[in-house]
Amino acid sequence: MSVTSREIRLAARPAGEPGPQHFSLVSTELPEPAEGQILVRNTWMSVDPYMRGRMDDAPSYIPPFELGAALEGSAVGEVVASRAGSVPVGSTVSHFLGWREYALVDAAAATVVDTALAPPAAYLGALGTTGLTAYAALTRTAPVREGDVVFVSAAAGAVGSVAGQLARKLGASRVIGSAGGPEKTKKLLDAFGYDAAVDYRAGGLDEQLGQAAPDGIDVYLDAVGGDHLRAAIGAIRPGGRIAMVGAISGYNATAPAPGPDNLFRAAAQEATLRGMLVSSHFDLFPEWTGKAAGWLADGSLHTEQTVVEGIERAPEAFLGLLRGANTGKMLVRLGDR
Repeated sequence: MSVTSREIRLAARPAGEPGPQHFSLVSTELPEPAEGQILVRNTWMSVDPYMRGRMDDAPSYIPPFELGAALEGSAVGEVVASRAGSVPVGSTVSHFLGWREYALVDAAAATVVDTALAPPAAYLGALGTTGLTAYAALTRTAPVREGDVVFVSAAAGAVGSVAGQLARKLGASRVIGSAGGPEKTKKLLDAFGYDAAVDYRAGGLDEQLGQAAPDGIDVYLDAVGGDHLRAAIGAIRPGGRIAMVGAISGYNATAPAPGPDNLFRAAAQEATLRGMLVSSHFDLFPEWTGKAAGWLADGSLHTEQTVVEGIERAPEAFLGLLRGANTGKMLVRLGDR
């Protein structure tokens, strides 16, 4: 059976902040699966900050999106046709061909997920690369040790909302998060297990962090870069560890974003600044999902989602994400057609 599927394509490359004009909604016909392929009706798709970099035609750790072609990203869906014995019709799978209602996927590039263990959407959040990013950052890249003071930026976002709770489970004595606005900072304290919250929109980031961590910090998970990285370096203690996971503050910059002007303090404190790509830590997936599924089930890991309905609103969800419109994981739910 062939199906008609709507998909979001990259219509133009942005200079600076992207807008709706950089995306187009297109209908396309998909053929029946070939041998070894499956046809997936996507039910959930993820939008993530790293996708902004893929809109630029620039070399990076992942190829840019192709102009005029459907975008890509993590998705979960139901197999509606299969020519792969390992993935029967009716299976729920995760894969990387989001931004479309139906996806023709090589079975080898799809992972069957256990919906008895957790709801399908969880495999794009806490049980997906989002949760794995927090786990790899705080166990490998900038490992948390018993008694550490931990600072997390974008703390109400997908990674940060998991990271704060995980830091506590790993033995942190105090966990501090940064978020924008009083509603989100309250959420850090009430829902995501943070001891203190910094509102970066209120200004005085260095002073706020100093008040929250008067004796300094040992670990910083950096998703923001810029002024947050500078503040963290200013507060780092001897032997401190910084996981450089993202730099969303500069993703829409049209000129080189200024770096921290206090880098020598990191040298003086013998601190470590280490970049990380979650794709280098996929070997941790079984270990992480084994732990996280249990924590989700017993309620000791709290997650939230911001859900936008319909493939036609996927660009809106992505643009909102870049402006901080989400609490927890930003997801697009794709309706039945």
